Amino acid sequence: MSVTTSGAESVRTSLLAGLPVQERAVGAADIDTAVLSGGDGPPMVLLHGPGEFAGVWSPVLNELVHSYLVIAPDLPGHGASAAPTAGMTRGWVNRWLDELISATCAEPPVLVGRVVGGAIGAAYAAAHPDRLSQLVLVDTTGLETFDPEPRFGLARHRFLANPSLASYERFMDFCAFDLDTAKSQLGPRWSSYAEYAVDRAGDPGVQSAIGGMIGLYAPPMPSDLLAAITVPTSMIWGREDAATTLAVAQRASASYGWPLHVIDGAGDDPALDRPAEFISTLLEVVGRGDGHDGH
Repeated sequence: MSVTTSGAESVRTSLLAGLPVQERAVGAADIDTAVLSGGDGPPMVLLHGPGEFAGVWSPVLNELVHSYLVIAPDLPGHGASAAPTAGMTRGWVNRWLDELISATCAEPPVLVGRVVGGAIGAAYAAAHPDRLSQLVLVDTTGLETFDPEPRFGLARHRFLANPSLASYERFMDFCAFDLDTAKSQLGPRWSSYAEYAVDRAGDPGVQSAIGGMIGLYAPPMPSDLLAAITVPTSMIWGREDAATTLAVAQRASASYGWPLHVIDGAGDDPALDRPAEFISTLLEVVGRGDGHDGH
């Protein structure tokens, strides 16, 4: 299953230790996909962002498994998931997600996608409206031209060019609203979290997968594709997102009628910055479909 080194596998084991999920390999679109799953209830699929891995959802897993059967895969070529030998296209990613859902979900799941994970979810929802019960877009790319704040872009470039714990923390300073608080909330898990991220970013295959996902899902999706989504769709956004700003989300909400829920004191990963607020907002969104106006 794994494309990691033995050292990375050990760090990954430490990162996942104590979480209420089990890891297994799921065959989808001719690759082995590493999947974390746990809980009981209707299925909820969590898709992470580029250069990440399913373990980034660790701050919210303990709560979500009380209400849902949580399915959190490593995206293709990320974490411990294999990459397709022929490269990635949107059609192939749709097939991968469709087969993953078939293998793990007994009924149409709620799909929660963050950054490129949200764009993957939106493209999939447009193509397969009967396969999802709801779609939740979290600080998602692909809604407009990707135009992060310059300091964010520079920190990301420096991390990917020279992955180290120091460059990772500098990059995460721009992803998180308050990295020190986020680190303290993760506690001893942070060291494994950061070490695994650095290890994966230094792998040429993972670098290629990151570039592939960004190339496919950072550019704007056609507005007619987004307008054609019939799956009930909501958005959750960090107010301080420096990569895809709140204004992007507000314009998408106005254009497509998707309710927008804003989490204060959060950057582009509200589940990391404000896990309690993210959980309560997400459960509100998927449970009742109503809530506060984020404008």
